[in-house]
Amino acid sequence: MSEAATARRLKDHAASLTTMTRFVLATLALASGVYTYLGVRSLLDGSATIVFFAAIIYSAAVSVGIYGFWTYLLRFLPEMRDGASRLVLVAVMAVGSVMIVAMSSWLNAAALAGSAAVEQHLAETLEDYTGDLDQANTNALGALSLLPDIQRAGERFARLADDERDSGALTGTSGSGSVVQLLTQMAAQMRELEANILASRETVATLFEEGQTHLAAMRGLVSGSGPIAPRSDRFAEQAVALAGVIAALEQTSVAPSVMRAAEDLSVGFIAPVADGSTADLAGRQDVVMATIRSSVEAQSKALSKAAQQILAQPRVPDRRYVPLSSAEAVLLYGGDFVPSWAGAISIDLLPGVLVAIMAVVQAAVRRGEEQMADTDRITAADLLRSLEIHDALLARRVAAAGGASEEPDAAETREADGPEQADDEHHRGHEAPAAENVTPLSLSERKRSDP
Repeated sequence: MSEAATARRLKDHAASLTTMTRFVLATLALASGVYTYLGVRSLLDGSATIVFFAAIIYSAAVSVGIYGFWTYLLRFLPEMRDGASRLVLVAVMAVGSVMIVAMSSWLNAAALAGSAAVEQHLAETLEDYTGDLDQANTNALGALSLLPDIQRAGERFARLADDERDSGALTGTSGSGSVVQLLTQMAAQMRELEANILASRETVATLFEEGQTHLAAMRGLVSGSGPIAPRSDRFAEQAVALAGVIAALEQTSVAPSVMRAAEDLSVGFIAPVADGSTADLAGRQDVVMATIRSSVEAQSKALSKAAQQILAQPRVPDRRYVPLSSAEAVLLYGGDFVPSWAGAISIDLLPGVLVAIMAVVQAAVRRGEEQMADTDRITAADLLRSLEIHDALLARRVAAAGGASEEPDAAETREADGPEQADDEHHRGHEAPAAENVTPLSLSERKRSDP
């Protein structure tokens, strides 16, 4: 009796939950359709009317498809008794679930996290542009690291020229001769190179400040409020302007100019003719100018090597901002929005849990019915129907018995009618019970209610 009672209660519960099950399926299908509409609308282009109706039709098709798919499985899968049929329907459910995710869940995720995904794209793009601006500024200012060496070399040449002019520290004879002229010439070249580097620093500072202004505007758009589409458009405008600033910084670097100037120090070295009044002084001037030439060559090699190291730094890659729709951004940054993906997929696949529950319940009901006796399978309704049929049969028998008691009174009449008519009445009397149509009641059959 325990198995029978359990099976009967499970069937009653399943029957009472039929309306609730349909309501749950309809609600989930409607929710999926709404979020699918929002996701589709972000993908379509065209007039507002065309976009509206196209999104409505697609979302309605998704809702109806999801509701019908899970309704069929909820009806048929729990009724399957053999393992092969169950496996086939489970495989169909798996394939259908993948199709639902493909046509609906990613659009639901786009509706749930589309704006956040686009903001994530803007934030990462902003970070890339920030790194590019810093790298371009570093490359442009790289020549400033040569400034101390250039200033030191220029001061040394100028100091030697002054010493030679005042005391003849190099040739032993004071005055403004060829050595002083050469030293002054080299000092002037160093100061000219220094001036170029200082001028470039001001240009680089101006461009870097302009780039920082664009970055600040882009940060405001990323962290701002309101619809993401207009913010993305303004972000694209700022990105284009910032890309121009970065390109200008790349072209502002004076490291190539410093390298060429350093090479010219030795290649284009022109020593004046010794102008000493005596052969001894002229010889000493030639020796000093040769020494200066060696010093200039060493200085040229040092500056060229330093300039090459600056030029060897990685250049800023060409970068172009690519706008993304909310659906594309969700796919690109899907790993950052796992909760939104989980919620979107759960809306579409939650009915699968209901299918599994009904399959377990129907299996338990069948196991209980297999252990029930025939008397346990009879419900109160079946018993009442049996009693009504029994009463009808009893009444028919009583009526037949009452007709038999009237036959002696009519015997004389039948004898008067003749032996043939009597035989005919007797023959019809025997055929009447045989002509009755009585439907037997099978107690082993039970009505099954829908899951």
